[in-house]
Amino acid sequence: MNRRRFFALALGAGGALTLAGRGVAASGDFEVTRTEAEWKAMLSDLEYKVMREEATEPAFSSPLDKQYSDGVYHCRGCDLAVYSSEHKYDSETGWPSFWKSLPDAIGTKRDFKLIYPRTECHCRRCGSHLGHIFNDGPQPTGKRHCLNGVSLVFKPA
Repeated sequence: MNRRRFFALALGAGGALTLAGRGVAASGDFEVTRTEAEWKAMLSDLEYKVMREEATEPAFSSPLDKQYSDGVYHCRGCDLAVYSSEHKYDSETGWPSFWKSLPDAIGTKRDFKLIYPRTECHCRRCGSHLGHIFNDGPQPTGKRHCLNGVSLVFKPA
């Protein structure tokens, strides 16, 4: 069992921890803003926990994990195009994974919610939490953008 698979299974098994959302969406001046009530009205409970409270959806729960059609993945919060299917790959972690984002699509910040520091990524336009970036992805970047499928909307080419 490789390290990514181990962590995916460990996080998936710890559903209470995984869904507990211990943060808040990125703060700052974003082009798209909504009140907490507006976010809650437009998102399901899980979408809200992930996108606005930085929770993580259960591993292997998103149909987008195995979506490999040509198209573009958009932020569910504001419809910004954030990832291309050209950069998607199967990381075997149970979450949609990409080796890079589209230009000027995401913002990042350090995340210390687990034992080790991680790089959190969010939509640069509305601040919605998308997932995390790790240094164990394929070339040419060596990055793995490990995303929550509930934060994304796939639009076929």
